Amino acid sequence: MALISKKKIIYPISSGLRKYLNKYDRESDFPIHYSDLIRYNGSIPLYDFKGNDTLWETVLFNEYDREEIHYSVKKIYALLKAEGDLSVMKHLYVDRIDLCVYGNTQPFRVRIVNRINDNFDYFYVKNADASRVYGLELEHLLSPNRISYLVHQNTLIEEHIAGIPGEQFMRQQINDPMLNPIRLAKEFVKFNERCFVRLLGDMHSSNFVVDVTPDFEETHYRIRAIDFDQQSYEGKKSIYLPQYFKQNNALIQMGITHITPESMVQYQREERALIATRLKSSHREIEDLLRSMEHDTISTKENIALLKKELAYHYKNEKFLSCKNMGAILRESLEQVIKR
Repeated sequence: MALISKKKIIYPISSGLRKYLNKYDRESDFPIHYSDLIRYNGSIPLYDFKGNDTLWETVLFNEYDREEIHYSVKKIYALLKAEGDLSVMKHLYVDRIDLCVYGNTQPFRVRIVNRINDNFDYFYVKNADASRVYGLELEHLLSPNRISYLVHQNTLIEEHIAGIPGEQFMRQQINDPMLNPIRLAKEFVKFNERCFVRLLGDMHSSNFVVDVTPDFEETHYRIRAIDFDQQSYEGKKSIYLPQYFKQNNALIQMGITHITPESMVQYQREERALIATRLKSSHREIEDLLRSMEHDTISTKENIALLKKELAYHYKNEKFLSCKNMGAILRESLEQVIKR
């Protein structure tokens, strides 16, 4: 069972990471920041359609601030979704701005609605922790998923990642007779492998969603991470393997029941081959990102020392023992994919 013993340290954006963000158009001069939203006057609890407390609160601003803030967040949405084309703003309005009161980082979530057809979308405003930014960029480069996000000063803007929250899926849909357990179990094996190779930790059921896509003959599943705070931070190898979190037991048991050990090894190899292909196709970006990580501080000395020992033992590779930081450990982890 995977356990995280201490609250994660928040690391600022370094000059090297800032240089990377500018080079690859992730830095944008948007008009409002996390510190502006924290000036709200009050809040009311947000309940779901069944009357359950979501543990989010809708924040309230005074009339003068509200007009300016709503205009600014619509402008951010245009930057995030339409490359800054402000003409998309004329049909949009801000339905509400929510604050997550139970998380360590307390992000804001903005709900944007198109008044023509009532279609809505979300995005998030967060403090720009370096770990989270590295995690988002690695997800964009090494996973099957593309990620849209922007950084300015100490604020991070993230798009909403659609899907059924993992804990909700396991509670409500895991016993659906229309569910394809073999396809879902296969996807969990591949998700587990992706997290381990690129060292994304803490992927229990609250930190991923299940994207379900019906096809003409079958249903496809994609498990997507939605929280990237624990990128290359923890020292225990098990933290980077979703298979060790008890919250994921329903998916783990499904795999044990429906997948043979031989099939599991095959799926792991398939996923590593796909990651190797992505490494080659994004070689320049990966190299720049790793160089930034190797000159950055994103974990503690104790965590670095423990993780390199555990990975050296896991891979039977003493090169891990010479790693001085998490960037070097990640580089060596990705090297295993190329070699195999």
